[in-house]
Amino acid sequence: MRGRREAARTRRLRSSAARGPGMAENRPPGPQATALIYDENMTRVRLLWDDPECAIEGPERLTATYAKLCHRGLAQRCVRLPAREATEEELELVHSPEYVAVVKGTQTMSKEELQTLAEQYDAVYFHPSTFPCARMAVGATLQLVDAVLTGAVGNGMALVRPPGHHSQRDAANGFCVFNNVAIAAEHAKRSHGLQRILIVDWDIHHGQGTQRVFENDPSVLYFSWHRYEHQSFWPRLRESDYDVVGQGPGRGFTVNVPWNKVGMRNADYVSVFLHVLLPLAIEFDPELVLVSAGFDSGIGDPEGQMQATPECFAHLTLLLLPLARGRLCAVLEGGYHLQSLAECVCLTLQTLLGDPVPALSGDPAPCLSSLESIQNVRAAHAPHWASLRHEDTGPVLTPSTWRGGGGPPQLGAQSVGATDRRGPLLDKLLSCPPPPPHTSIGLAAPDSASSLNLPPALLQEEGATLGEEEAAMWSRLDSAFVQDQALAALGKLLALLDKILTGQIRAGIAVSPTASAAMAVAVRRGLLSCGAQRLLCVAIGDLDIPEDLRDNGRVVLLNMGGKEQPEAAPSPMCIHLGGREATEPGTFLLALTSLILPVAYSFQPELVLVVLGPDCGLRSLDVELLTRLLQGPVGGRMLLLLQNPELPLVEALAWALAGRALPSTLGPFFSASPKQALALTHLCRQRQLDWPMLQVSVT
Repeated sequence: MRGRREAARTRRLRSSAARGPGMAENRPPGPQATALIYDENMTRVRLLWDDPECAIEGPERLTATYAKLCHRGLAQRCVRLPAREATEEELELVHSPEYVAVVKGTQTMSKEELQTLAEQYDAVYFHPSTFPCARMAVGATLQLVDAVLTGAVGNGMALVRPPGHHSQRDAANGFCVFNNVAIAAEHAKRSHGLQRILIVDWDIHHGQGTQRVFENDPSVLYFSWHRYEHQSFWPRLRESDYDVVGQGPGRGFTVNVPWNKVGMRNADYVSVFLHVLLPLAIEFDPELVLVSAGFDSGIGDPEGQMQATPECFAHLTLLLLPLARGRLCAVLEGGYHLQSLAECVCLTLQTLLGDPVPALSGDPAPCLSSLESIQNVRAAHAPHWASLRHEDTGPVLTPSTWRGGGGPPQLGAQSVGATDRRGPLLDKLLSCPPPPPHTSIGLAAPDSASSLNLPPALLQEEGATLGEEEAAMWSRLDSAFVQDQALAALGKLLALLDKILTGQIRAGIAVSPTASAAMAVAVRRGLLSCGAQRLLCVAIGDLDIPEDLRDNGRVVLLNMGGKEQPEAAPSPMCIHLGGREATEPGTFLLALTSLILPVAYSFQPELVLVVLGPDCGLRSLDVELLTRLLQGPVGGRMLLLLQNPELPLVEALAWALAGRALPSTLGPFFSASPKQALALTHLCRQRQLDWPMLQVSVT
């Protein structure tokens, strides 16, 4: 009977997605579509009495955000799913029947009774419509999860209120009535049989309600960063600190990153993702990612007082999308500066839709306090995760943010929220331009590639003429190939490069019988003819690296798996991790999060050139993961150069460039050998002064 009910629900979801209002004709339901859920009924709840603390949580949070999505044309590109009210049985997946009955009773209460009830909780207000609105917030979240898990859509966002992550089994808390995301996780486990769910809570307040639901549960990895200030910021709980890692079988599955000062910037947020969340998430290998998407962690918000700009949330979303086959559900939590909230939601949804992310602004160096938090979290979780087992640095015993250096502030000291100031700088930062259009992908490959199942937006490249200097260089590097098919392949490669750097296409794949020589000529074309100022070259496998490429001040060369290259003196622009062990799955995954991505985000290149030499040693899944994640630091401008690869790899990478989710979860986790982990750690410490995002500690 239960199986028939689930099958019927799946059919209804697919049918409602197909009929959803506002759905663009070119964005039909399916595993690559993005869903959006919004219902005006969730705007009915508003504060009925004077309460400055609760006044910031109003219906305008939804209406202003939805209006911006429509103005940008983003809502029209999504599959529109209908919201529904959750059943009481679904609410009781997390909440007690007694508490559900209390909230249900608010429908008939007077204003005075509602206020009296609200005073029994912390930072909450009630309205006669609270119960149906809160049920709809849960139901909308469940609709989104069901649609994603049944393949009706690939990912999506639910604009809901009231928010949920503070709500506990028996209590409303912090504007939250029912815990939308926690209920959704329980529903996914019980109704869909999921065994591993990642919850990412990037709201600026600690989601203690969600943490308490799952603190004993190893099937849910809960990650939260939050303004903490040594327990002086709301909710002022000891359980929000870095050394609280879960209980019993759930030890290691609660990850708290406390911010002990305000003003955290893009580099701080991205560093935590690269050095804490991504290593654990890759090892955990979730089947579903739920994001408690609170945007009070964005710039301008009076609660957070942080400096992360809207495009940062596009990058955070992009870093999560390779997980769980792209099955990501973002559910609105906080966010109280209306313009900042709307911009952050727009950038998040654009990324879910597959648009290239805008360049990440600001200084790429994380601040001292965020490094202290990263160091502390990694030290606390090293005993629980193989991906951090090589960590040899203990926690920071005397944080730089302890006032006067004499210890933490007294419990109850309050960091007062900033007023909602406006000014030219804030307006400029929030006027985030839309990213470049989702342009085509180019392919320069043998005619045999025409038999592949390739993205519809992919363009076959015809070729370009070499300049005199390029032809001479090519002849010098590989004279055996001057007259054969390699020269034609080079012409196609250079044509792709020209189109990427002039904005005609976004990315491309080129196949060559001689990757080393083609790489050298391509770099020269990019720097001289096209005027690129910063080019990142990731060369993997046994490749000959020309001397002038290793010494060029505008090119950062990351070489993995090849022979040790002779070098007169260490150069910050040339980073080498040699030996075949460097491309083994465990070493590569560690290098991806601890070395390759931090260097890329520190350098902020205009183009990424990934070169796979003969017998590069990487699994197809590793190359796809590299391709997806490296698109962030460069806004999608990437050229893949492959030496005579298997054609299925060309097909897989074309789809990765086009934004399709990985076809499977990441599978069994491979950890790096102690020798390779030590070599990587040493290399990152050597280069962290040149590339600040390599830092994971203050020592």
